[in-house]
Amino acid sequence: MVLCYRQRENLWALPKGTPEPGESREETARREVTEESGLEVESGPSIGETRYSFVRNGYLYEKVVYFYLMSTTGGDTGLHDEEFDLVEWVPVDQAIEQLTFKNESRIVEKALPLAEERCPG
Repeated sequence: MVLCYRQRENLWALPKGTPEPGESREETARREVTEESGLEVESGPSIGETRYSFVRNGYLYEKVVYFYLMSTTGGDTGLHDEEFDLVEWVPVDQAIEQLTFKNESRIVEKALPLAEERCPG
């Protein structure tokens, strides 16, 4: 599993981002994973969504993030964009513990049975 790290916040996260005009949720997910991780990916089934809010500069932002199970088709984690300082592969059990936000850990837990269906054994 690939995790992204931002040093200034001591944040471990899954890649995610904001849609561009005309983009589907799945297209956004693929593009953001490629930009933030450096990996080329193929999307699979939807895993679910998370909802959260935060305040920045006095404005309340409400966010919904849609997650998909993805498989790597190429790329290199060294080619990630500047949004994160580090992108690394970690075992799934470690990722569940390492992620900063528990809502993302729950997404990984939901993905496990789907991943096992796609790659038994």
